[in-house]
Amino acid sequence: MKRSRKDDEENKEQLRKRRDRKHDDDLRESRHNDDRSSRRDEHRSSRDSEDEHEARKSPEEQIGTRYYGEPDTLQVKQKRAVDLLTLRTGGAYTPPAKLCMFQAEIMDKSGVAYQRIAWEALKKSINGYINKVNTSNIGIITRELLRENIVRGQGLLARSIIQAQAASPTFTPVYAALTAIINSKFPYIGELVLKRLILLFKRGFKRNDKSLCISTGTFIAHLINQWVAYEIISLEILTLLLETPTDDSVEVAIAFLKECGMKLTEVSRKGIEAIFEMLRNILHEGQLDKRVQYMIEVTFQIRKDGFKDHEAVLKELDLVEEENQFTHLIRLDEKKLEAENILNIFKFEADYLANEEKYKKLSKEILGSDDSDSEGDYEDGEEESSDEDSDTEQTEEKAAVITDDTETNLTALRQIIYLTIHSSLDFEECAHKLMKMQLKPGQEIELCHMFLDCCAEMCTYEKFFGLLAGRFCAINKIYVTPFEQIFKDSYHTIHRLNTNKLRNVSKFFAHLLFTDSISWNVLSYIKLNEDITSSNRIFIKILFQELSEYMGLAKLNERLKDVTLQKAFEGLFPRDDPKNTRFAINFFTSIGLGGLTDDLKEHLKSPETNDCTSVKQQQGR
Repeated sequence: MKRSRKDDEENKEQLRKRRDRKHDDDLRESRHNDDRSSRRDEHRSSRDSEDEHEARKSPEEQIGTRYYGEPDTLQVKQKRAVDLLTLRTGGAYTPPAKLCMFQAEIMDKSGVAYQRIAWEALKKSINGYINKVNTSNIGIITRELLRENIVRGQGLLARSIIQAQAASPTFTPVYAALTAIINSKFPYIGELVLKRLILLFKRGFKRNDKSLCISTGTFIAHLINQWVAYEIISLEILTLLLETPTDDSVEVAIAFLKECGMKLTEVSRKGIEAIFEMLRNILHEGQLDKRVQYMIEVTFQIRKDGFKDHEAVLKELDLVEEENQFTHLIRLDEKKLEAENILNIFKFEADYLANEEKYKKLSKEILGSDDSDSEGDYEDGEEESSDEDSDTEQTEEKAAVITDDTETNLTALRQIIYLTIHSSLDFEECAHKLMKMQLKPGQEIELCHMFLDCCAEMCTYEKFFGLLAGRFCAINKIYVTPFEQIFKDSYHTIHRLNTNKLRNVSKFFAHLLFTDSISWNVLSYIKLNEDITSSNRIFIKILFQELSEYMGLAKLNERLKDVTLQKAFEGLFPRDDPKNTRFAINFFTSIGLGGLTDDLKEHLKSPETNDCTSVKQQQGR
């Protein structure tokens, strides 16, 4: 009985569930039918409204629509092209041929629609060329790129190069060579690529993104190899990575050092020695992973082998002469460093057609007459280039009127000279680098001032600066006059220097006098008497002690007795007043050079001098 009652209850429950399920299915089906009927009604009503709208058209419009095709087909295509390009998501993929077709259909060449389609075509063209570049076709690709308006698309070009390098790090030397070629023609594009790379490196360093740091660091290293950037940025990057060493930072530093180590060895041996000293200290501390320590040891072996497996620039990629390259000085800690991402975005140009013509002329001037197929075309190109040369000469004459009152260029020049001096191994290397700078007329005195200022800042005198100044005086006599003028100015303002700087300046000019780099007539500015300051006395003392050490007392005395220089030495060895004569004798005797005053002593003992002394004493009474 119990079982039968329980079974009845279960059967009733199952029947109830079946009824509920059937009821739900019926409701769902009825709703679906209602939706279908409502959609059918909406479609019928919209079709009726279209028919009603068609009925309202004029007979001409109806005839044109039925028998002559769609009205204003050109406007419809233009609208379709613009709508396609102005979608927020970018729309579906549009083949380049279709873009060209849309571009040809637009009649207004200066309108927004045409410019936007041209911008998209430029973007696709630049990306296509960058993706195809390799060692064998880099010359062809560069010429094709220069035919495109890369001035307008400089942001697109920089972004495409950086993205392509990040996707294919093995082609980094190729992309660096391409950037170097473009930089030699358009320096601001090379600077834009370099700035974006530095900002990306700093971003990766802050986020501990090792892959991003290695990718951007490798690209920066190859730009240094191509003379697009100065080597100072590489030393700053390596110092940043090694001052607080971790496994990742040391690994990034080693990867960076392998790429530009050969170049740093050539241009900044002191700098790379300091970097390897930091690596040696890190290795001795032994706090890093064994794998990283092994990498450091391998790096020392690579350096010992002269980075032979990590050549700075391959022969087939050495396409720009060093003197034709424009090298950018960008520091790692610059605050005004901007990526200028606004250049990646389309912007309407009011003078679009005029700018296009300007770039075409510029492109022809850069590429030459390779596009011409006949001699007539070549002659036409020469006439156009001559017209362009005259235009550029006129613009240069106009630009020459502009003056830089802020001395920004002068400050940049002094900074470059300073960095070149301190990154050179010896004076010959430094002179070679500085001579390649091709200073403008009037900047020679700034170079001479920098030699003296850098020499004065040293803790002790370094012969490097005297040899460097002497080399420039020997190469070009135009540097002699500035150094002689600086001698005069330095002697009259020597009291402003502390003892250490005073000593270095004295030894610097002693070297120039000993090597006859400057004339001994500069000593005419010195008047030795009781009125001179203690700083002037120290200057003269160190100057003549150095000359005596260089030449020997006998040769120095012989030079001071030179007949052609006697007027220049009248202030140093005065004979006009016995009082000044005695002061000069006592001064040179006190500094250990009394042998230079033998003639003064004889002059003081002569009867003429005694008569002059007695006359002056009587006049004084």
